[in-house]
Amino acid sequence: MAVITVSREMGTGAYHIAEEIARKLKYTLVDGERVSACAPKYGLAPDMLQMVDEKPPSYITAEDRKRAAALNTVELILLDFARKGNVVLYGRGGQDLMKGCGNVLRLRFIADFEERVERFAEREWIDPDLARSMIRRSDHQRGGFIHFYFDRWWDNPLGYDMIFNTSRLSQEIIVESIVAASKDPGLKEAEKGAAEIIDNTILMKKIETALLNAPTLDYRPFKIQVEKGRVVLSGYLTSEDEKKSALKIVESIKGVKSVNADIQVVNYKAYKDKS
Repeated sequence: MAVITVSREMGTGAYHIAEEIARKLKYTLVDGERVSACAPKYGLAPDMLQMVDEKPPSYITAEDRKRAAALNTVELILLDFARKGNVVLYGRGGQDLMKGCGNVLRLRFIADFEERVERFAEREWIDPDLARSMIRRSDHQRGGFIHFYFDRWWDNPLGYDMIFNTSRLSQEIIVESIVAASKDPGLKEAEKGAAEIIDNTILMKKIETALLNAPTLDYRPFKIQVEKGRVVLSGYLTSEDEKKSALKIVESIKGVKSVNADIQVVNYKAYKDKS
């Protein structure tokens, strides 16, 4: 169940490399098109997918929470593919989503900024100045997504196993290097432990999504820990009724065997009224 993740700057040519890797290894390429095709099966509408895909989430308003839940659904799609194995996860924080799994080869693609501008402008038939603006915005958005959601700087080299500068190396050499690296015995040896980690993450995401979507909760981000169906849920809510509702939601999710709750009830509204 080997997994390859791809992090890329816009205009590096990473997509064609990912396609070639998937073709050579006979892996499934999980890109935006495939995520869009799977989204309806997960109850995710196309317009919501467009709003949340690779964008930093927020938890303030009810609408924000819907978007955060939709982003979780995108991750569940990626995790389900990863659980099957032999996949290339293209973007969407795959390298951080699969953190702790030793069977993952994490790739990063970079290139000279002006070269990226030239490639992107030629590919999209647009003015170079517009290409520069779009690339800067894309870099800011993707970097913000990783930093906000995974608490890691997007360009930190320690988050990747291999980093390729496509301004310097040919696609052929890059693909050959990745294919060779994917056959490292260490990746194969790590597969056993990875399945359990992915299963725990899938269940955690299902719990978080259900809590985000619950109309009965004035949601605050929870800390959710999962191990073999045993759930530890901690955080803050504003009433005992909300606490009971949260526990009922978690207990109802398929795969949950037990729930240990450390939820503090804090009526912050009362404090606010007195201030």
